[in-house]
Amino acid sequence: MKRNILFLLLILFGLVPEGFSQEYVLDLSGTWQFAMDSKDVGEQECWFERSLEDVILLPGTTDLAGKGIPNELSPALEKPQMLHLTRRHSYVGPAWYSREIEIPASWKGRNVSLYLERVMWQSKVWIDGVALEGVQESLTTPHRFDLPSDIRPGKHRLTIRIDNRKQYDISVKDLAHAYTNDTQIMWNGVLGRLELRAENQISVEDVQLYPNVSQKKVRCVVTVSNFGKKEKKGTLSFNPKILTDGRALSSQLLTTSFRPGKNTITYDYDMGENTVLWNEFSPVCYQMDVILTQGKKTSAFSARFGMRNLSTSGSVLMNNGDRIYLRGTLECCIFPLTGTPPTDKEGWNKVFSVAKAYGLNHLRFHSWCPPQAAFEVADDMGFYLQVELPLWSLTVGKDTTTNRFLYEEADRILKEYGNHPSFCLMSVGNELQPDFDFLNSLRSYMKSKDNRHLYTTTTFTFEKGHGDWPETGDDFFVTQWTKKGWVRGQGVFNDESPCFNKDYTSSVDGMNVPLISHEIGQYAVYPNLREIEKYKGVLDPLNFKAVRADLQEKGLLSKADDYLNASGKLAAILYKEEIERALKTPGFSGFQLLDLHDFPGQGTALVGLLDAFWDSKGIVAAEDFRNFCSPVVPLTRFPKAIYTNNELFEATVEIANYAASDIENKKISWNLFGPGRKSVASGYFDAAHIEKGKNSVIGKISASLNQVTVATCLTLEVAVAETPYKNSWSVWVYPENVAINAGDVCVTDNLEKALSELSKGRKVLLSPPVGALKGIEGKFVPVFWSPIHFPKQAGSMGILCDSGHSALSDFPTENHTDWQWWHLLKNSKTLVVDSIAPVSAIVEHVDNFANNRRLVSVFEATCNGGKLLFSSMDILSEKNRKYPEIRQLLYSLLNYMNSETFKPCSELPKEDLNKLVDSEIHEVKSSSATSIY
Repeated sequence: MKRNILFLLLILFGLVPEGFSQEYVLDLSGTWQFAMDSKDVGEQECWFERSLEDVILLPGTTDLAGKGIPNELSPALEKPQMLHLTRRHSYVGPAWYSREIEIPASWKGRNVSLYLERVMWQSKVWIDGVALEGVQESLTTPHRFDLPSDIRPGKHRLTIRIDNRKQYDISVKDLAHAYTNDTQIMWNGVLGRLELRAENQISVEDVQLYPNVSQKKVRCVVTVSNFGKKEKKGTLSFNPKILTDGRALSSQLLTTSFRPGKNTITYDYDMGENTVLWNEFSPVCYQMDVILTQGKKTSAFSARFGMRNLSTSGSVLMNNGDRIYLRGTLECCIFPLTGTPPTDKEGWNKVFSVAKAYGLNHLRFHSWCPPQAAFEVADDMGFYLQVELPLWSLTVGKDTTTNRFLYEEADRILKEYGNHPSFCLMSVGNELQPDFDFLNSLRSYMKSKDNRHLYTTTTFTFEKGHGDWPETGDDFFVTQWTKKGWVRGQGVFNDESPCFNKDYTSSVDGMNVPLISHEIGQYAVYPNLREIEKYKGVLDPLNFKAVRADLQEKGLLSKADDYLNASGKLAAILYKEEIERALKTPGFSGFQLLDLHDFPGQGTALVGLLDAFWDSKGIVAAEDFRNFCSPVVPLTRFPKAIYTNNELFEATVEIANYAASDIENKKISWNLFGPGRKSVASGYFDAAHIEKGKNSVIGKISASLNQVTVATCLTLEVAVAETPYKNSWSVWVYPENVAINAGDVCVTDNLEKALSELSKGRKVLLSPPVGALKGIEGKFVPVFWSPIHFPKQAGSMGILCDSGHSALSDFPTENHTDWQWWHLLKNSKTLVVDSIAPVSAIVEHVDNFANNRRLVSVFEATCNGGKLLFSSMDILSEKNRKYPEIRQLLYSLLNYMNSETFKPCSELPKEDLNKLVDSEIHEVKSSSATSIY
């Protein structure tokens, strides 16, 4: 209850009654007596009756205070250090907090309660050695205790026992983010507001607000508690105001009677003709102050709300009758300095501000629910939130006490945060198994209890017979795939050659509820070792330190920034295509990235373009990311990344418009240009009307490429004139008739022939068949999620090439993987060269950070008396000569080898060359897209 705001409001309305005071909240923050109870003997030994020996600051945690078992691990590439960030001090068990309080004389005759904003997991309270009724055990909502009704003003001893041990079976391996050491930590203490509150004998306990947009009314469901023994009459005053400018609406009154106990009063407040609706573009919030006047006494309750109506129309997600498209990412309670979620708005401003800067409008809280401050910031910024029960379990429904807890936790979440307009979607939990009868029942229960939100049974599942199509009764559906196919690129990008004209239309055909793609991306990025210095809080980045130490020992530390940049650029390229395919799909309602920022748990899953602090890694700027992730996105469809100069480049231009209004009378320009923005072709379309809420075809591009005479990377740019909306794509064009001339180079795929010719002092290009190479599988996509969490996957995180090397002069490339490398990488093996003499790498690879091996695909060296250039990408076989990019790379390498600049500076013994090539050719098998599971 916001007393300061209330007092000013009462003055404004001239409603200040005799005896009203602001002094009905007592802040208990400060120094408390403290004791850890690791043997769990405190209750038996009556610790609530004695002074405790230690002290601690509250709000706070044992970790922040340096209490608990100090960490003794050292940095190492081993599971305990690499699974997640390491707590500097760890304590899991009961802990006791005690202090003297003084209840003011002005509180005499009032009901006094204790408010603890956030606790993990169970709390019990004693006052003057006497236990208060009940045990609180919410992981996501405040803990409240009523003090004895006969408590007198003056000094008292308040003692709290908090037990952060696991109380219910809510997750497999403690991975649910409401209770875990993988993101937030299993902290002990109290977060946020810690206070005593006093109320009248008759007081407003709760206000739930249900907007009716069509009728421009809001239904106010008010709970009034009458702690007396007699029915009493009183007046409820309903006083809304717009929070952005403070403008007050008219006060409306209701006089009624209140019986002893709890009373529920329903009142429909007419908002009037000037009602302002809440959405992402105009996030106008109201505050409803409900004031109860009974005689000379007053009680009040303030609740914020927004006039919004979330609904569905078939597979379309709607707000206030307009289609919305969710551009989201996950928030998994990742706050590395404290290991706990912020309970103040300042702490959440950065999260939502950065997400908004990158074009997002949606956050999913994976297996947890944030504190009130998060909802308030999201309300003000126009974010659509998905909240989940603290549940990520493979044993759902098996334990009756857990089932009870989940129902009660659902009740608490809906009551505590249900008024917030940003609270839009709710799921029972993440990837749940196996009892769908229980899950459907719980979803139906929540849905019947509170119609302000949309509900789903689980955020994806691997349970057979479920997860590929919505459950009956789901309002929306979150999945990786349907029974008709994938709806995220992770399943197809490594198996299908690059094309930019595909979407997921066939996969969602017949879908009858809005579909949101589940956790798209998960492309691992190499650790940013410069991040280590940021960890000045309760968590020690032993995982990052271990990687740094390993690189230092192997002489690779100087490459760390290059590893980060190259792997990050590849991840950004893949995220772009992920998002654009989703935007191109007519039946989609949005996507949820995993993740825009890093996930430091579950095996150090550094899948973000931002770090765990929501800071940039320097991979992609926010304004560049918004080119393909914003309310309006220019899109194109064209069939491939690689062209020859005797072809036409043809593409269809589309505009995805999920902005607040239609786009009227704009020119849509396009330009296909090369280095220095030298245009190959350009033009524009007159778009008289681009309807909001859909993806519209604008026109078709056709451009001859015959003026491109040398290998060139072109850029296609499409822009909406006089707006910030533009987007671009890379297209590689190669000469159709490239003259490959071996010159004085021996070109061979045979090791014995290569060694023989080298012994004669010749120059040799050796590219053995992939099946004859000793190495790891050649892949285009990087490591999925984490090489620690999923260790049985091929270990590359993309190429790192010397783009300025003369060997690549005729093969345009950046220093990282892009689409023109797809066939080359898929027809290759990656060589592990740790056991051979150092070679000069032209194309190397970023290894996963669990191994940090030296990986190469193309290198040069002197060997056996001659000069060698070795390629583990199959550039010689007849079946691969059909690919223009493979022909072009061979052409570029041979031009280099026939020039005077081909002077390898490293020497490779022929015995080491034998270590790379097998005497037999083996069948090459590719791992499937789902094998990591």
